[in-house]
Amino acid sequence: MRIAYARVSTDKQELYRQLDALEKVGYDKLIQEKFTGTQKKRAGLDSLFNTVRSGDTVIIESISRLGRKTLDILSTVEELKEQGVEVISLKENLDTSTPTGQAMFQMMAVIAQLERDLTVQRVNEGLASAKARGVKLGRPRMDEQKVKDALRLYDSGHYSVKDIIRITGISQGSLYRKIKERESKQLSSDVNYKVKEPKD
Repeated sequence: MRIAYARVSTDKQELYRQLDALEKVGYDKLIQEKFTGTQKKRAGLDSLFNTVRSGDTVIIESISRLGRKTLDILSTVEELKEQGVEVISLKENLDTSTPTGQAMFQMMAVIAQLERDLTVQRVNEGLASAKARGVKLGRPRMDEQKVKDALRLYDSGHYSVKDIIRITGISQGSLYRKIKERESKQLSSDVNYKVKEPKD
């Protein structure tokens, strides 16, 4: 079965151009949606994967209809290929069932891997440069005054955790962690006091 898939990013955009191109080559079923390609979870794309069967062909007007990021597009095509489904992109003249199409797809994979490697390299070089200049890396230390204020509000019993977070700006996880640390220290202190307490 030949399944056509069309997508635009917003409700203001129209699918007419894509639909016209897809109708020229023909299809058995059409799946369309208006949803941003930066999000991988899409109802239309999910419907596409639920519809296709081994031996089917997915037809798109452009490879970019499957997503905006190269890695996401490649991942989608690979998932379809694993299910025995071929992909035809009209704009790029890409057909994964042909040797030329497979070669183009492999080139895209190589470029995507190169982009990823270069990104990692730039990040590592940036970290090394910052470290050489004496910049301390890692999570920034929490403002101790904010912690004290948060604990004071918590001890007062007049504020909810939600209010404390809003007032002080610290996260809920940080607040609970500090409360637990304080309780642990208090418990340890009580135990030490009982051990050292002289007997009558």
